[in-house]
Amino acid sequence: MIDSRALSSTLKRIFFNVDSSGGGRVMVRLSLWLLAGVMCCGLPGKVWAEEDPGYFDETRATTLFAFDDVSIPFMQNLKLEMRSPERHAANPVVQRGGAGDPDSWAVQFYGSVIRVGDVYRMWYVAAGEDRLDKSVPRSSPWRVAYAESEDGVHWTKPDLGLVEYAGNRKNNLVQIEPHMGILNVKVLYEPDDPDPSRRYKMGAHVWFPKNKVRLGTLATYASADGLRWKSLHAAKPVEAELQVEEMLLPPLHFEPVGGLYKWDGLYYVNGQNAIVASRPYHGRVVRQFISPDFKTWSQASTVGFVRPQQHTLLGPGRSREGEQNHEGVSVWNRGNVLLGISGIWHGGKEWKDVTVDLGFVVSNDGVRFRQPAHEWTFLKRGADGEWDQGGLLQGQGFENIGEQTLIYYGAWDPRHWQGSPPRGGVGIARLPRDRFAVLSVDKTTTGKGNYQMPETQSEFLTAAVPLKGKDPQRFFVNADGLGAEASLKVELLSANAVPLPDYSGENAAIVKTSGFQTPVLWNGRQEIENLPDRIRLRVTFEGQKKTDIRFSAMYVRSK
Repeated sequence: MIDSRALSSTLKRIFFNVDSSGGGRVMVRLSLWLLAGVMCCGLPGKVWAEEDPGYFDETRATTLFAFDDVSIPFMQNLKLEMRSPERHAANPVVQRGGAGDPDSWAVQFYGSVIRVGDVYRMWYVAAGEDRLDKSVPRSSPWRVAYAESEDGVHWTKPDLGLVEYAGNRKNNLVQIEPHMGILNVKVLYEPDDPDPSRRYKMGAHVWFPKNKVRLGTLATYASADGLRWKSLHAAKPVEAELQVEEMLLPPLHFEPVGGLYKWDGLYYVNGQNAIVASRPYHGRVVRQFISPDFKTWSQASTVGFVRPQQHTLLGPGRSREGEQNHEGVSVWNRGNVLLGISGIWHGGKEWKDVTVDLGFVVSNDGVRFRQPAHEWTFLKRGADGEWDQGGLLQGQGFENIGEQTLIYYGAWDPRHWQGSPPRGGVGIARLPRDRFAVLSVDKTTTGKGNYQMPETQSEFLTAAVPLKGKDPQRFFVNADGLGAEASLKVELLSANAVPLPDYSGENAAIVKTSGFQTPVLWNGRQEIENLPDRIRLRVTFEGQKKTDIRFSAMYVRSK
């Protein structure tokens, strides 16, 4: 039997200790990455850790979040409070490089973070000094760079030795064939893809020329190791830009891959588009295209997210003004629900008046996104003088590490867009693990005056939850404030809301322990068998100190 963790550690030591100055040594290092990729895709000794120590991987469970009013549609005497993250003290955790580095002018986190084994891998957009060289084709300086980390906070930029820049190959640029200027990049990792060369998939925002104007569109790549990428269609770019006859999508201006995800067997790419759809909206909305295989894409699209103010048309020539969405929705696929970060564009007549914050959205069907709290700001731009002043960018980086949820984001100050100062970096916003919002007892219902109401039971009832397979089911609660005088009563009901006698009433489970994944036990049993194909859960807040309870999520997973 192979000791997978020991092998993973050995591979990493070899990887970092091999000198990349010689071509033969480069092939050794890349071969090791391929070996690691093969091992994590089916051989007995898996290299990657499937779960954090002490926590299971919530993406493999059905998660019922407090803010998800589709999964939790019915409630009584409870109020929802969204939770703002705090910035990490180490921000920016990835900074611009020094003179001569390919990311000396910009580290633009229109990128991705993915955990593979015990390594966190990051892809981001880089630009160097040639960005300001008028003799260089305008799209060419925008490249894809790579960083990695063992803890998700401290990042290194390994010398990959793959792409020549400034006369040498000692840099962290990934290989893109053929080369196109890439402004936004999202990566999916699918270790079960039967074709090893397609286990990493990349969507890229590239440019195409039309009527002497550069417009955005989609290009797709695949890779076996995440470092060497090849186009999935026969593209022959000119001056690092895609030609119209080679486009995957209709020739309209679309700034894609704000988000890239797979849902119900289809690949989705979303991005920013201001072209009027079947319904008129003002400014930048989120448009989405789909693909069955990541190569052939729909020519029809849908508008996936529109802010309320965009239903008021401001007129032609005012695309920069007003409250709008900015770019697409970066997506955290949680299996049964999609969490998303969107841009909140605060427009103005002049660039100096434009700023961007980040908002929070959710989707239960993969197509339509909505705000769980009206126009709530998830993360506000930094103050003047800070590294993330003026505007924030949403990357596709979400990780639960220990007791924290980390959300990776970038920076771009639109107020100085025309002056082209150096930009960017990668920061971390963090929350207690999966605690994006809380449900608590609504104390205002027992207020004073003519509107005083008698106290009512505080509870919620979920939608019908499809159970995965016939295996025993386990249930967990993510909540705080529980104790001897503050508990959650958890009952199981049929899909048509009839209590299941063995798991309701006197046989209900009582949870009195706070935690991120507190097991729910019925009569001392955690593994519940012979349940219907779909169930509902009723959760009641009980006890003298029930107002202390803060409920964030519930998880249902098979054994």
